[in-house]
Amino acid sequence: MITALRSLAFMLVFYSGSLLLVLFALLVAWPWPAGVQVIATAWSRFHRFCTRWLLGQKIRIVGDLPEGRYLYIVKHESMFETIDLLCVFDRPVIAAKRELLDIPLWGQIARLYGLIPVERSAGASALRTLRAAARAATDQGRAVCLFPEGTRVPHGESPPLRAGFAGLYSLLGLPVVPIAVDSGRLSPRGKFMKRPGIITYKVGDVVPTGLDRREAEARVHAAINALNPPPSAA
Repeated sequence: MITALRSLAFMLVFYSGSLLLVLFALLVAWPWPAGVQVIATAWSRFHRFCTRWLLGQKIRIVGDLPEGRYLYIVKHESMFETIDLLCVFDRPVIAAKRELLDIPLWGQIARLYGLIPVERSAGASALRTLRAAARAATDQGRAVCLFPEGTRVPHGESPPLRAGFAGLYSLLGLPVVPIAVDSGRLSPRGKFMKRPGIITYKVGDVVPTGLDRREAEARVHAAINALNPPPSAA
């Protein structure tokens, strides 16, 4: 019962507050374009506040998170990390599926913020668009984050990486920082109930540039799934 009440309170407070912040961002976008990034960061902090004090979810980062010209590859288990990454990094640029930018109001703000749309059916042209946006972001000193599985994955599952990762790794020529996250344990995809506990980010070893596709994918795949339960416990 307590978990249900906490989850309900989170939905009411977070989504109501999100609507207000989106409307505010739309108001300031024309006279103060940089304000969109400021408000987006405030939204992420508001989300972290709500998850901490309404849901009882704490956050820890295991390992050192390097800063600089890297491609950050992140495990994707729930909506949590798509929002929380704005607290982990300074104004990160996140690659997201194209459909998200069609969401009324929110999609317009996401474009202004600099979210990179990924058109899954576009093939090579999508990679070129992604490469150009990623290079522009790194030139501005912003982190570039990619969810290589393409969609949220239930905790414990480890599907193969989508082809877009290998293409971007080759085209950008950036070292990769793989990051595991176990948010799906507490906030599973599509579930109303969200449980208290600790959500962990685990930073893996940097994957250098110049590796062949198979080795780069194997290293990243192992690192982002480092928080999965062992097979005997699955």
